[in-house]
Amino acid sequence: MRAEILYRPSYSMAIVDLEPLEEIRVEAGSMVSMTEDVTLKTQMEGGLLRSLSRSLFGGESFFMNVYQAPNFGGQINLAPALPGDMMILEVRPQDTLLVQGGSYVASSMGIEIDTKWGGARTFFASEGLIMLRGSGAGLLLLSSYGAIHPVDLAPGQKYTVDTGHLVAFSERMEFNVRRIGGMRSTLFSGEGLVVDLTGPGRVYMQTRSEDAFLSWLAPNMPQQPPPAQS
Repeated sequence: MRAEILYRPSYSMAIVDLEPLEEIRVEAGSMVSMTEDVTLKTQMEGGLLRSLSRSLFGGESFFMNVYQAPNFGGQINLAPALPGDMMILEVRPQDTLLVQGGSYVASSMGIEIDTKWGGARTFFASEGLIMLRGSGAGLLLLSSYGAIHPVDLAPGQKYTVDTGHLVAFSERMEFNVRRIGGMRSTLFSGEGLVVDLTGPGRVYMQTRSEDAFLSWLAPNMPQQPPPAQS
């Protein structure tokens, strides 16, 4: 499998070349186009319970789409729903990532996508979701709202990220989710939950936040006039 990204960072699209009979796992709604005789099968990945966990807690689809190239190879083009960037990560067994729900686009069949449930360590984002866990070996395609900004942390180095801007980070990093400021700050400052990360590892952020955009958009939407009195 080979992949490249075009039209970045605003309207990115991934071009994925598949070897003969090679398969790729794709998030529902991400397929843009594909070559002749590429076939699709929709299935529950990892059984009923794991599919429910990924859908209810990870913000991803209950079913996963698996595309397979014909015996002469093929190509599939992928893009996320929102404008922004994409990135291709070559994951190794020691490079397990935690991925913000909604950022997952596609992956090699050698990568397992699951929810990360660790009791007290469960990661709750601003929407009340937990992270997806990407482990194994192969290519992992992620998307962002806005551009992607990576930051490498040295051992023991701490870094704070608004949860609405978080895309992914190394599983080996320690993290703690908290409110920024008190309740008044949460309600009136426009800030909510942040995650404190501790290196070593790499964190990927997006330069725009869906929550922030929706907060700006809602008050500016045209209001429907009240019905006329008869």
